Amino acid sequence: MPDDEPQHPTPPIALFPTAPVTPVRIVVADDNPVVRAGLTALLTGRPDITVVAEAADGREAYEAASRHRPDVVLLDVRMPGVDGISALPYLVPIAPVLMLTYSGEPETVQEALRRGADGYLVHGEFTADQLVLAVRDTARGRTHLTPTAATALLAQLRDANAHVSPHLPYPATSIALKGLSQLQPSVGQSSSDRSRFQLSAREAEIMDLIASGMTNQQIAAACFISEKTVKNHINRIFAKLHSTSRSEAAAKWLGTAPSSGRGVG
Repeated sequence: MPDDEPQHPTPPIALFPTAPVTPVRIVVADDNPVVRAGLTALLTGRPDITVVAEAADGREAYEAASRHRPDVVLLDVRMPGVDGISALPYLVPIAPVLMLTYSGEPETVQEALRRGADGYLVHGEFTADQLVLAVRDTARGRTHLTPTAATALLAQLRDANAHVSPHLPYPATSIALKGLSQLQPSVGQSSSDRSRFQLSAREAEIMDLIASGMTNQQIAAACFISEKTVKNHINRIFAKLHSTSRSEAAAKWLGTAPSSGRGVG
C-alpha cells in the first residue's frame, strides 16, 4: 500500500458516555379539553418533558398527583367542582404547582401565591418556549411570574408596607415567596424621607423587595430581569445607602437603623 494514501482518523471513543436525561414529569389540570390537549402536545414534544396525567378539575388533579408523584403540576384557576385555588393546599405538599390560567385578577394571583403556588403564568403573556422554560425551572425550584402576576405581587408588597405599624421590629430572617401574604415588614419612614437616598424608581422597587426578605432569584422573577441585573442594582443601592449588607441596607431603608450621626447622600 503506498505510503501517501490518505489515512482516515479513528473516531474518538466516548470514555464518559452521557447519562440519559430524566424527563420532567407533569400533570396538566384544566377543565378545557382543547387547552389540555394543546399543552400535552406541546410539552410531550420536548425530549426532557413528559405529561404523565391530565385532570379536568382540582379533585382529579389531586388524585393524579397522588398516584403519579409528578415533578410539576400545571394548574388552572377556574374549574368546575374543586377549583385550582381550593386544590392548592392539597397539591403543594406533593409537587411544585405552576398556575397556568386566564385569570389575572390581583386577588386571585395573591391568593394563589399565599396558598403555595410556585409560579403564576397568565395565558397570552408568554410564548411556548417561555412556558417550557418555566416548567423546567419550576421543577428546579425557580419561580416564574408573567407581568400581570408580577404586578399583583408588587402591589401586595406595597400594600403591606403601607399598612404595617412602624413600631414593629424588622424581621431578621428572609421569607419564602409562597409566604408573602404573611409578610409584615416594618416601615419607619415615608417616601419623602427615603428621597435623600437618591435611588431610581427601579432601585427603590428592588430595595422594597430586599427589605421584604426576597432573594435575588425571587426579585429577578418578580421584576422580569436577570439575577445579574439584580446584583448590579444592589451594588448601586449599597453604594447610595453606604451599606455593606442586605440587613444594613434594609434597616436604613425602613428607618430602623440606629442613628450614627452620619448623613447618607
